[in-house]
Amino acid sequence: MVAAASAVVAIGAVTGAVSALGEGRPSGAAKPPPTAAPTLRPLPAVPTASRRTAAPSPSASAVTPSATASPRPTPSRTAAAPARLYSHPDSQVREWLDAHPGDARRDVIASRIADRPAAVWFADFTPSTVTARVRAVTSSAAAAGRVPVVVPYAVPQRDCGGASEGGAPDLAAYDAWIDAFAAGLGSGEVVVVLEPDSIAQSECLDEEQRSGRFASLARAGRVLKAADPRARVYFDAGHSDWNPADRQAGLLRRAGAASAASSDGIFTNVSNFNRTSEETGYARSVLAALGGPPGLGAVIDTSRNGNGAPADGEWCDPSGRRIGQAPTLATGVAGIDAYLWVKLPGESDGCKGSPGTFSPEYAYELAR
Repeated sequence: MVAAASAVVAIGAVTGAVSALGEGRPSGAAKPPPTAAPTLRPLPAVPTASRRTAAPSPSASAVTPSATASPRPTPSRTAAAPARLYSHPDSQVREWLDAHPGDARRDVIASRIADRPAAVWFADFTPSTVTARVRAVTSSAAAAGRVPVVVPYAVPQRDCGGASEGGAPDLAAYDAWIDAFAAGLGSGEVVVVLEPDSIAQSECLDEEQRSGRFASLARAGRVLKAADPRARVYFDAGHSDWNPADRQAGLLRRAGAASAASSDGIFTNVSNFNRTSEETGYARSVLAALGGPPGLGAVIDTSRNGNGAPADGEWCDPSGRRIGQAPTLATGVAGIDAYLWVKLPGESDGCKGSPGTFSPEYAYELAR
């Protein structure tokens, strides 16, 4: 894995959800096991922690809420959010709770993790079933009057061949998969966290490959927003210990993130541990450098950042971490549209359990 990468391990299970195809979970594979018929249950993936740089770039790590780059005046769209975030019931943590009614850790894990909404990941390349699986999530959320968070994660050459390698075989296949994904969105409000790592971690691609990926991402944003005008699509900005804000903004601009036809803004800190204050300052600096319409905002993954990142840069189930702010669409912070739990607390990075599997030990440590 290259330095500064924000890896997410895709093993064919949900961020907080059980496998949708078959009864078991694939181990270490991005694709699900074969199935005889499409299922209406979603098959997203489980991310792991973001790896941080051993020696962060001074210009990147220096971005804080008091950084010189000031936020652009932005109307708050979060204040008008008509519903709360959706909590998908098919989750590994809920499965564990059902199986362990007498466990002394159960009440803490239930109240502080399981009862809070988390994103639903789609990391397998299964074009024939993705529409139905996305629709299962969005229709259930709409029926409950809630807003789902969905994560398309199938771009070719994702994770630069690292632990989360996989995705569509080529960009043409990816474009078709996105079309199928968009067909499941429906007409309700939905937050789309589009392809974690796809922009911040694109240095492994040559210039032609990078341009092709960015064109497909821009197209994906347009397709998703055209399919559901109430969809809010956010693009990958990495995190505050990765690329400097101006460099990340340049990459985002090439990928369509400054276009209102494709984008509602950016996301940061997916599966990482940086404090919300650090990510807020960084996101504002990226947005200021990005340009684009004044309504662009940012969403921040706060799932495990309550104590900030480890000083030694450890990324794999590090001790001493804590859950962060609860997920919400009403942050009260200018330019920050939402705090989300994109990575579900308790799902292992690979040190306290197999990558992507639920670890009650880690969940309890984070929650208590």
